[in-house]
Amino acid sequence: MTRVLVTGFEPFGGDRVNASQEAVARIDVEDLRARGVEVIRETLPVTFVGGPDALEAAIGQHLPDVVVCVGEAGGRGEVTPELSAVNDQVARIADNDGRQPAGALDDGPAVLTATLDPAQLVTAIRDAGIPARVSEDAGRFVCNAVFRASLTRFNGPADFIHVPAHREVGIAVTGAETDDAAPVVAELTFDDLGRALTAALGSLAG
Repeated sequence: MTRVLVTGFEPFGGDRVNASQEAVARIDVEDLRARGVEVIRETLPVTFVGGPDALEAAIGQHLPDVVVCVGEAGGRGEVTPELSAVNDQVARIADNDGRQPAGALDDGPAVLTATLDPAQLVTAIRDAGIPARVSEDAGRFVCNAVFRASLTRFNGPADFIHVPAHREVGIAVTGAETDDAAPVVAELTFDDLGRALTAALGSLAG
């Protein structure tokens, strides 16, 4: 059994919904267990300090074999596993602690590459009929900070997946923290995003 810690984020920026939290909640954990993948789900705070610290605490508590963190991107219509995390932080808006930090995240190199192959995840998601591509830019907001933490505070395969910032009603008011682009009305539903994550995690069996 492969134990996978999967994290989503709480709402932020005055929005009441975070598509990553909704998508993670819809992962078919029973189907994955039958295929040899045990899924542990956690929700992280959208804060530059608390998000990475909560991830580290969850890793220490659950001792996963693999870590997959999930966040939302308002300028994207596809599911996008990330290739790399940069050593930088930029806050267009305040995080949920009211902070807008700037500068390096840690004393490490400028760029760290995912230790779980994003192309493998893309293939599995596409095979499930969901549009996906590898992204080379995880932004500079809390998503990137948590992605960076998954690579510096966990000694195992890890990656970050951005999902479209879908809303059942209206358009997300957040999400530009990842892409400097106009908000996209995402055609993928929360159920679609849950299927995408289920497919991605299923590729980790064995």
